[in-house]
Amino acid sequence: MAKGTSKGASPAQGRGTGSGTGGGRGTEAERKARVEALRRTQKAGERRRTMLVVGAAAALVVILIAVVAVAVVRQQRAQDPRRMGVAAAAADCSAPTTEEASGVSEHVGPGTPTPDTTHVDYSTVPAVFGAHYASPAYPAAPFYTAEDRPAIETLVHNLEHGYTIAWYSSDLPAAQREQLEQIAESVRTLSETRGKFIAAPWDEERGLMPEGATIGLAHWGAQEGTLQLCGAVSGEAIADFVEAHPAADSPEPNAA
Repeated sequence: MAKGTSKGASPAQGRGTGSGTGGGRGTEAERKARVEALRRTQKAGERRRTMLVVGAAAALVVILIAVVAVAVVRQQRAQDPRRMGVAAAAADCSAPTTEEASGVSEHVGPGTPTPDTTHVDYSTVPAVFGAHYASPAYPAAPFYTAEDRPAIETLVHNLEHGYTIAWYSSDLPAAQREQLEQIAESVRTLSETRGKFIAAPWDEERGLMPEGATIGLAHWGAQEGTLQLCGAVSGEAIADFVEAHPAADSPEPNAA
């Protein structure tokens, strides 16, 4: 009987053990499924975070580009000579006058066949063309005062090389002189000038500018000289003048 009982119990025990093993496999599969689901959730979260970071970086780049663009536009506007001084219509400018030019390569003064000729009487006030010293101002500053201005005969040589000169009178108010200095630097960036623009005080011992004029825009062209007188500083009027009379139109446009 004891043996019979023992044999009868073995199948039950086997089934119990088999059932336990099957349950273990089910638990392992569920654990793997949970791990995989967690992994997918983590990956999805990482993708979302990456997309947020990339999106934020892209938005920051767009904002920076916009800020730089606005700054560049503002700087360009601030440097635009047409925005400086009064409008051309308010500058009381005369119509430009022209005269057949003379004096090309006519050098006087030290180092020339006429070394004692140190003063030239020019046909216009202020000067536009004529005999001049052997060397121009180089490198020429965009703006001169009465204290540092080269000789008139030197600057006339600059005119021969394609420079436009804005001669100004002693009557020009200090505030307008400051504007003219800014304009002179800005006008040099215009393609028509090739950097050849000077603002300088006229030597009034050689003659006063016509009444009401404080600025004389002078350009020595290949065939004729052009002079325009204005009663006030106008970046717009000056820009119009240099565009109409570019540095390329001169007796010696390729000289320094």
